[in-house]
Amino acid sequence: MIVSSNLVRPFPSTKLNPPATTAAQVQRDAICQLVRTSASAKLILVRAPAGFGKTTAMVQCRDLFVRSHVDTAWMTLDNADNDASRFLACLTAAVDGMTQEFGNPPAQIATDRNRAPGDVALEIMACLATHAAPFALFLDDFEAVQEPTVLRLVREILDNLPRNGQLVIGSRGLPDLGLGRLRARGQLLEIDATQLRFSLSETTEFFNRLRKVPLRDEDLSQLQRKTEGWVAALWLASVAIERRDDCSAFIARFSGSNEAVADYLAEDVLAHQPPPVREFLLKTSILRHLNASLCDTLLPGTHSAAVLRQLKEANLFLTPIEGQEGTYRYHSLFAGFLRAHLAREMPAELLRLHRAASQWYEAQGRPVPAIDHAIEGANFGHAAELLAQHAESLLEDGRMRLLTRWFAALPEPHTRDSELLQVIHAWALCFTHGARDAMALLERSDCSTSTDPKILAHVLALRPMMLAIMDQNESAYSEGRAALARLPVSEAFSASVLSNEMAYICAIKGDYQEAHRLLDAARHRLGGDSNLFNKMYSESVEGLIDLEEGRLQQATARFRMAVSATHSVSWRHSGGNAYAGVLYASSLYEMNDLDQAERLLHVYVPLARDMGLADHMILGYAMLSRIAFQRGDVDLAFHCLTELEYLGHYRQLPRVVGSAKLERARLLTLQGNLPAAREELDRAATPEVWQEVSRLRLPAHDLEYHALGELRWQIAGGNGSRALLALEVAIDEATQTRRHRRALKLRVLQSIALRQKGEAGAALAAMREALRSASSEGFVRLFVDESERAGLLVRQVDDALRAEGGGNDPIFTVYLQKLLLAFGPAAMAEPDLPGIAAPGLVEPLTTKEIRILSLLAEGYSNSALAEKLFVSQSTVRTHLRNINGKLHAQSRTQAVALARRLGVIR
Repeated sequence: MIVSSNLVRPFPSTKLNPPATTAAQVQRDAICQLVRTSASAKLILVRAPAGFGKTTAMVQCRDLFVRSHVDTAWMTLDNADNDASRFLACLTAAVDGMTQEFGNPPAQIATDRNRAPGDVALEIMACLATHAAPFALFLDDFEAVQEPTVLRLVREILDNLPRNGQLVIGSRGLPDLGLGRLRARGQLLEIDATQLRFSLSETTEFFNRLRKVPLRDEDLSQLQRKTEGWVAALWLASVAIERRDDCSAFIARFSGSNEAVADYLAEDVLAHQPPPVREFLLKTSILRHLNASLCDTLLPGTHSAAVLRQLKEANLFLTPIEGQEGTYRYHSLFAGFLRAHLAREMPAELLRLHRAASQWYEAQGRPVPAIDHAIEGANFGHAAELLAQHAESLLEDGRMRLLTRWFAALPEPHTRDSELLQVIHAWALCFTHGARDAMALLERSDCSTSTDPKILAHVLALRPMMLAIMDQNESAYSEGRAALARLPVSEAFSASVLSNEMAYICAIKGDYQEAHRLLDAARHRLGGDSNLFNKMYSESVEGLIDLEEGRLQQATARFRMAVSATHSVSWRHSGGNAYAGVLYASSLYEMNDLDQAERLLHVYVPLARDMGLADHMILGYAMLSRIAFQRGDVDLAFHCLTELEYLGHYRQLPRVVGSAKLERARLLTLQGNLPAAREELDRAATPEVWQEVSRLRLPAHDLEYHALGELRWQIAGGNGSRALLALEVAIDEATQTRRHRRALKLRVLQSIALRQKGEAGAALAAMREALRSASSEGFVRLFVDESERAGLLVRQVDDALRAEGGGNDPIFTVYLQKLLLAFGPAAMAEPDLPGIAAPGLVEPLTTKEIRILSLLAEGYSNSALAEKLFVSQSTVRTHLRNINGKLHAQSRTQAVALARRLGVIR
């Protein structure tokens, strides 16, 4: 379920270089100094509507950074950057350019076509983390990005910026980047329209010195008041005024300060142009970039090079493109105005112009803008022909969102008769809108009955994948087996995808020998160029087998190898693919490397979510929830599960819905809220879901499944005797089927149940045996996730070992210390057993103290308590000392237990 992506593509210099400065620019010294002195800000947000000079201010700030020996990288965003692969490819080029320009070793990120977007994001973060010099990344026109996956990637990059790095973003709107959190930490500098507006002195400098349009003081004051310092309106006014004799009369008639003003002024400017220039402006307004050759194609017989020079000399909203001699762009406001006029005045000409631009780009060997202009020119037949020529290569490059956008814009009759376009449309839909939409399209298209071997190969590979994504594993296996026998051997791409998919399905069915055979077949079909891709997949599948059989170290090595995109393995772990990324994060999580696991999850979970991978969504969101809970952010922990449940409903994946409820029941059980946990368990109890789970070896359910959740709840509720009988059977079954990791988890629960039943010696012996088995592999969260009930037993094992003289196994001793450190205060809690008397209160608890105890019982940390109660952390600590004194408690865990016995909290 992985599509390779060629992330390295050539980009125009405009993408990775700031616009060239002009002589008619006012120096924004106040803004530049504000930015330069805000070293503590991780994010500098320059936000205002169009025409307020955001880009100019950012360019000047960048120049100041460069003069101050701060390394910089620039990227101007556009709608195409909503494709995560394309966005990261551009950012990669920008970062690589920065490292090379300033004398650092080239980063060479994302040079392998098999690397997935998440891996490139991690490589970028790793590269920035090792960049010793201060640096700033500039992202302009950020409002173009709306895709949640790209926004999450930017948030992750922002969160992982080193202390010497800053992100400078220019946007018309408020980007969804967690600004509230940054603002609260003092890590956000916001520059808005108020600061970007010209002051009267700046307006005076602009007209009198730079534009050389001298105005009287009263005229300048009046214009300043009416425009409110809006830079674009002032610029447009300067163009209009320089052609008038009575400037004062013009300014007196002028009113308003919104975008309508720009339209009025632009129209005034346009009306004063000679007819040939006016025609040139209108007809070239459809172009993102202008050069003489392209403009001559749109306006035959025009000496476009001379017209462009004339417009540039007249300062008529034309900006040169740095690094591309003779290439320009229009000011965005002016271009929008021109296009609107063109559409009203010459709608038929508009279509001809787009078609001419399409032909020019086609002749230049640039199919993407050629298809874009063909579609905008309503030349749908030719657009479909071009798409048919390039669709397969775009598919193999992973350009799913681009393909989906084109198919949505093309009327169905123009693609309906092409089997190739129909089947590639299904591929694109599968990876953007979901497998169900793709399946519906495939069934409507009748491609399944095609006699064309290429089309048949696509269908045979696509159907099992769609079924697997929809969590219909048995059907996927059945269809996949039949497809392997029918698939033409000459279709290498389809055959390899199918073999890889079937290898995974065989693995979850427990047929590991067949899985290995299929992976070898995939390697053979694509040859040497696919070694890395197949290595990722095969190591992931074998890692899953190792993990189930209790070989955590070997599984971690395989997952690490799978996500390593280079031959050198380092702490960055930044290669690989989304499929392996969540699995590697799960290994790091198990070893209690929560920071690194979280970093990986924030990159890979959104990608897995977009692909609709059920097991990866369940694992990823559950780990994010547990990490948040571990850190005391209970609200975020439950929010993650709510999002997981929503995704399950949205994707029509009952197993995902049930898993979200099961994990919520686990958290509620740990909080001691057994009635609510019972309700969630009952809601999660969908028989057909857990029957399928019992038949298959699904990665998300090796440790967490409904029957285990029931056993955990019974133990917490004091019914250890009943749970012990079921645990004995489950441990025996797990051991016989070589699911040793599951057996370890069950033994932990068994030891807790024995202690709850009052069999302290047996409980200690069971826990000691489990710890001995786990120590060589380094399992941590398997124990810690059972909270203080397991922590107390681990501490008692350690106490017993010390009483025996420390034993003769230093590895086991070190392992116990690491485990106790991971448990933290939970391992020091007093036994929370029924029947132990609680001392009376020294004095009554206040309402706020009872509230704090309730939040403590839910797992909130001190910092989370402070944020929730709107007080400082020192105030929280004072309250906790008072609570412990009143309850005679030695720790927060003991205080909660005593408060529950006294009936103060539930």
